[in-house]
Amino acid sequence: MAKKIILAVIIIFILSAFCINFTVNNSVNLFIDGENVSVQTITLNPTVNTENLNRDICEYTVNIMNDTNSNITTLKNGIEEICSKYGLKNPKINIDSSIGKDQIPVIVFVEGKSMLPTLQDGQSVLINKSKNIHVGDIVVANSDEYDGIIKRVGDIKGNEIYLISDNKNVSYTYKNGILYETKGVTTWVDLSDINGVAISY
Repeated sequence: MAKKIILAVIIIFILSAFCINFTVNNSVNLFIDGENVSVQTITLNPTVNTENLNRDICEYTVNIMNDTNSNITTLKNGIEEICSKYGLKNPKINIDSSIGKDQIPVIVFVEGKSMLPTLQDGQSVLINKSKNIHVGDIVVANSDEYDGIIKRVGDIKGNEIYLISDNKNVSYTYKNGILYETKGVTTWVDLSDINGVAISY
């Protein structure tokens, strides 16, 4: 009788350990460095095609990096949906990056001279995909007038953000009888148009 009890306890212990490991090992580990995305899915479920799952998660993450309206919650929710389609239920999603946990870094490149002397034409800038901005920050934004721009925050009025260029030089070009003025960009955008804040350049 005692042997049966001991055997039953051992079986329960093994099954419990297996269930715990199964739960713990259902995880997605994602790393973003601003340009590249790597993902590792850990599961004991043999029916999950982890290669295709990882590929879809990488592609989705890149789209999130380029989407102005996305954030860390959007990323995690999307990954969970993708996992569900592959039969991986309730995975633990771990997002790490070159700037810390639960952050989305993105590398962008400066075009033009409107942010001289701070930023050079062609220079790479690491941004944190965040809308937590303050006056004086350099941000990347989508503008109806100028498309994608990188500018300094000059003023904030509610959700309206005033962006200005660091380059204050004004130049004039005379062509075909018309005098053209060239100066840095100033424009208002909505907070929803902000893609991220520069943290390294």
